[in-house]
Amino acid sequence: MKRTVAILSLLCTALPAAAAPEALLVPHTSAAGYLARLLINESAFPGERGYVSEADTRATMRALVLALDARIHRVPDGYTREEVAATRSTDVIDVITAGGRRGQMEGFYRDRDGTPCLAPRVAARVANLKRIANQGEPDRFARLLTYAQRLATDYLDGVTPQPDPYAAITRIPPKAVTGRAYGWMTDMDYYHPGGHFVRIPDRMRGRLGGNRFYTLLKRASPAPPQPSPRTKPLVTLPAS
Repeated sequence: MKRTVAILSLLCTALPAAAAPEALLVPHTSAAGYLARLLINESAFPGERGYVSEADTRATMRALVLALDARIHRVPDGYTREEVAATRSTDVIDVITAGGRRGQMEGFYRDRDGTPCLAPRVAARVANLKRIANQGEPDRFARLLTYAQRLATDYLDGVTPQPDPYAAITRIPPKAVTGRAYGWMTDMDYYHPGGHFVRIPDRMRGRLGGNRFYTLLKRASPAPPQPSPRTKPLVTLPAS
């Protein structure tokens, strides 16, 4: 999930408020704006490594939403939500920011007050994509940014992208797997999330937008009982 080299000093960075209608993004201080920026940051745009086509990048964004949704609502038998999402919370922002500054989705974290923040490199990349999108006639950049925002807004309104390209996968020889994607990383041979994650191969469309998606090894034993969900979102505090 690390698209670029981490910057040591991370700040809560405000993004430019103005945007042309063709590439409208709501502020990152809203849940929909924050989720949209994750989809943008984790997807390849024209001219970047991993970019294939506009359709491929759109498919990447849908797969990202579905992976987040699986961590929250489709925890497979034999696993707990905390195992697959690093949090017991069902709040999507908690899932994104789980682990703090160097968590699963690096560059997305909560500050000490619990405010969702972006690393400067994330804010800078999104701002640059918006700048390109807002020049001249609407093009691929504008359409992709707008698509990310629409996906994010729709998901938070209860609309999950369909179909799930990985839902029907039951076996990746020689392993039996759960189906659905529960994680992703930049598609490089030396990157692997470890644990019980299983790489989804190219023939099953496991590579999208420069990312490699991962499902989980199927477990036979039932998951241990979990405490009742908390009524408030969990807040991950960065290490001092």
